Amino acid sequence: MAPWTWTQRCGQQLGSRRKLSLMLITLAFVTSSIVLMYLSFHLDMAFSLHERPCTPSLSFPPLSKVVKFNNDLLLSSVMKLSQNGSGFVMMISPSVGKLQDHSTGGDRKGDDDFHGRNRAALPSDNQLLKTLGSSSGSSKSKPSYNHQDVFHDKEIFLQNYKEMKKSLKVYIYPPKKNDHFANVFLPQNKDQNPGGNYASEAYFKNVLFKSHFITKNPLKADLFFLSFSIASLRHDRRVGVAGLQDFIRLYTTSITQEYPYWNRTGGADHFYVACHSIGRMAMEEVEQVKANAIQVVCSSSYFLPNYFTHKDVCLPQIWPRHEEPSGLDSSNRKKLAFFAGAMNSLVRKMLLQAWKNDSSIFAHEGRLKTPYSEQFLKSKYCLHLKGFEVNTARVADALYYGCVPVILADHYDLPFMDILNWRSFSVVIRTSDIPHLKKILEGISPEEYSVLHTNVLKVRRHFQWNATPLDFDTFYMVMYELWLRRSSIKVMS
Repeated sequence: MAPWTWTQRCGQQLGSRRKLSLMLITLAFVTSSIVLMYLSFHLDMAFSLHERPCTPSLSFPPLSKVVKFNNDLLLSSVMKLSQNGSGFVMMISPSVGKLQDHSTGGDRKGDDDFHGRNRAALPSDNQLLKTLGSSSGSSKSKPSYNHQDVFHDKEIFLQNYKEMKKSLKVYIYPPKKNDHFANVFLPQNKDQNPGGNYASEAYFKNVLFKSHFITKNPLKADLFFLSFSIASLRHDRRVGVAGLQDFIRLYTTSITQEYPYWNRTGGADHFYVACHSIGRMAMEEVEQVKANAIQVVCSSSYFLPNYFTHKDVCLPQIWPRHEEPSGLDSSNRKKLAFFAGAMNSLVRKMLLQAWKNDSSIFAHEGRLKTPYSEQFLKSKYCLHLKGFEVNTARVADALYYGCVPVILADHYDLPFMDILNWRSFSVVIRTSDIPHLKKILEGISPEEYSVLHTNVLKVRRHFQWNATPLDFDTFYMVMYELWLRRSSIKVMS
């Protein structure tokens, strides 16, 4: 009996210990849950106090230097600092200067209809209720429009714009002497204006190089420009599409080894510009550029990999036109809506299937035999639909010809969303509502359309390139977006 009794007692003790262990584990789990809820609450509170949420993770090397934070610029403190493999992950919010004093940000319940997810760059709930009304995008709810201004806050924008023009400085890494790829880093021929569907990339570089924003002293720079041209590289026989990734990787490696500036912030104060969608693929081999640097790109779909909303900038894709069109008023716009283009996406095929035989909506497959401008000038609404990529020049074309753009492209960061109130001059509709498109557009009253059209004429200048930049044109608007994102992290020397 003794051995059995001893074994039984051991079993009872082990059972008791298991019960005690389970109790301790349960207690630890409950305590951890409470702590996590507490931290989550306070993090949410921290987010609600700032203009925009945390940017995607910035991949940093091990922190061998002391990092200090510029309290005058930093909107939110470091939200997370955790071990991640060989280094750390640091999550920060980009600086937005004085804008922080006037917007509380936070969750916007109505933004799901507008853009498919929470958009912290838009005004707060109270501001939305006062100026925007309920969001558009569903066949069950009538779109509402801001009858006031095309800016979220014109006064704050103008105040910050003035400060940006006065203080922003950009350093451009110079190509080496006798560099055989100098053409990739320097502007195009000064005697010719850029043209074509991807001209925005070349225009930006041409104008930036001769602007007052450039400094030759990197210690005075707020931002650093990686001036390689994706458009030039893809046509260069020495590189081509197949060699893009290796070229960018080798170039970035040389920058980090020869200069100290990238390593100070992990590249968070560096940016590059690319309009062709292949530029996104070119960063596949360079994780630090993709994750940390500011990507100024036309391909601004956050549904696809390699684009991070709030960190990156949507560059409007603009086909340069230098003649000023006539007939921008609304009196001759008898056609309800217009689209023409290749059927290279499901969204476009849905549109054509639903409306190809409609008398009010002109949906055409392929190129037109007549000039596009005629249809833009005859139509009240011009449709922007995703093709191979979400970015096309149709939005800028519509604005140029005074046609109210209709955005039918989910998961798309619209250009200058931090600045412009797109609800005031466009109609944003879910792609799932294509069968209800006509009902939605016909449901917009003449008074509401008049507001939209008037505001289209106001925002046209923000979507135009000029060889010599003009205030508030595309160049200055992109520079303002970069100014909002200038890094707030400084490393002590």
